[in-house]
Amino acid sequence: MTKTVLVVDDVKSEQELICHFLEQAGYNVVTANDGSEAIAKVQAQKPDLIVTDLVMPEVTGLEMCRLLKKVPSTADIPIIACTTKDRKMDKMWAKKQGVAAYIVKPFQGEQLLDAIQSIAA
Repeated sequence: MTKTVLVVDDVKSEQELICHFLEQAGYNVVTANDGSEAIAKVQAQKPDLIVTDLVMPEVTGLEMCRLLKKVPSTADIPIIACTTKDRKMDKMWAKKQGVAAYIVKPFQGEQLLDAIQSIAA
């Protein structure tokens, strides 16, 4: 069965790049432009995995993580952060919010697919 990945990024070019890598690897891809749209899509479609930017207007990627991890029906969905934030503190804080893997932009397609395989095993 093909897995569905929700890609959340407010920068269209970044969103399209991530979608391209995932579609080439055989995933179904759903997109959202911010955290609040992502939460609605998660509740409607229950993706197998979420790849999200952390820095977004209104609802950030970390806020979205926190909200999804509090709800039993969405708490088990793995979340990968894909962000420009590269400090140890950022990574540590993301893990505390429930982020399963962390990728720093710019990244290679293999890094994204390796992160997915590391948590989807």
